[in-house]
Formats: sequence, C-alpha cells, structure tokens
Amino acid sequence: MTHAPQPKPSAGRSDGQGPGPKGSAGGSKNGGGKEGGNRRDRLASFEKARKAEQRRRTILLLSVCIVVAAALLAYPIYLVAKDSKVTAAGLAAIGVPLADAGCDPVQENPATGNQEHVAEGTKVQYAQSPPDSGKHYPSPAAFTKHFYSTDDRPEVETLVHNLEHGYTIAWYRADAPESDVTALRQAAGTFGSETYDPTQKFIAAPYSSTDGTFPEGKNVVLARWTADPSNPGDQTQQKGVRQSCTQVSGQAITDFMAKYPYSSSPEPNAA
Repeated sequence: MTHAPQPKPSAGRSDGQGPGPKGSAGGSKNGGGKEGGNRRDRLASFEKARKAEQRRRTILLLSVCIVVAAALLAYPIYLVAKDSKVTAAGLAAIGVPLADAGCDPVQENPATGNQEHVAEGTKVQYAQSPPDSGKHYPSPAAFTKHFYSTDDRPEVETLVHNLEHGYTIAWYRADAPESDVTALRQAAGTFGSETYDPTQKFIAAPYSSTDGTFPEGKNVVLARWTADPSNPGDQTQQKGVRQSCTQVSGQAITDFMAKYPYSSSPEPNAA
C-alpha cells in the first residue's frame, strides 16, 4: 500500500512550541546584553580613573613628606658641619677680630670665698657683678657642658665654684645680640667634653638683670679666679680677674685663657 507523503512543518508553529520569527525574543535578549556590557565598561573605566587619581594623590603626598623629612634631617647635619668647620678653624677665628671687640683692659680684684660653701638656695651678694670669686654652693657644674642658655643655666653660686676650680667663665648678657650668643655657642663647641681635660675648663653662661648688674655697654665678661701656682691655698695671693667686651672675640678668649691658665687657680686639680 502506498502512503501519501506528510506535509513539512512551517517555519513558525502556531502551537507556541516552535521557534518564533526572526528578531523576536532572541533579538531583545541580544540587545539587553549589549547595553549591560556598555554599562560595565563605563563603571570599569570610572573605577580605573578613580584608582589612578588616588595613586597620583598618594604619590604627591609621599613626595611632599619625603621633601619635608629630608629638610628636617639636613638642617641638623648642616649645623653639625658648620660647627665642625668652626672647631677646625680654631677658637681664635670665632666672632669679631680682637681689635673690633671693644674689650677693656683686664681688671684684677682681691678674691674672697676660697672653700667657703653655703647651702644650696642661699643667695650670695658678690663684690663684683658678674662675679669672679666668692662664696659658692658645695658642688660645681659638670665639666661636660660648656654652654648654657637662660633655660638650663645652673645657679650663679654653682658656677662660682667652677671659677674656684680654674674655669674661665664667659658671662654674657642674657639679652645680648643673637650674633654674640651664637659666637659663644660656637666657642664653647671648640672645647672637648668626652674625656676630662683640665685645659678645656670653659663655660659660657647668661647673666640676667635678676642676677645683678652688667657693665654698661658690654655684652660679655670673661672671668677667672686666680692663685699662686706654687701655693694655691694662699688666699692673700688669690685674685678675681675679669675682662669686659662689647662683642665676642675668640681671639680675646684665647688670649685671656693663655694669660690665666687653669693651673693658676685655688683648686686646679678639681674637676
């Protein structure tokens, strides 16, 4: 028996089970995917730009911090190098030349107070202001520090004890010009502190109006308490010596210390 051929199904079925016409659901799906992809690309681009800007700001901030840190580190190094050059040049090269320092002739006064200690806190009235001898506190200032400011200076009575031990003290007016204070700081830096050496007995210390009067028109007074080296305990031979100067001169300090060495003091072997 011969069967008739079955008809071919149409491209689009009406029972809803076959594929729909071109450009129907499939087309809508492809269009939505393209729009979503564009949005993701834009977000990714924004995020990339944000991170780039963040990196740029971080690098800029880091660069500023590095520059500031380098400056802070370089300044102390500069000061150390400057002081080292001053030390190498020698004390005599510091400050103004001797001829320009306005130094008076050295004055000598009878010394008093050898081995006369007073209790700490006692205020002593000295015959000379700033003092070059006199009663003093039981303990002197440490050998290791050669420069004092108004913030850390020991009591005057403490430093007078240093005079008794052969120190040269450069008393400076507390409100002296900054150039003189700087010069004295540099001068103090030329004296060693790491190991005890009696030839390095030098202290620069401020003297204010509450401490006493300062010579008119002068900004620094070099002071020493001298004695006969052959008999330092002979108080009749002890003297207070001083030289007042308008400006700081390293040469003046050098000459003064050479003329009045530590060995010519009531207690030269004491630190």
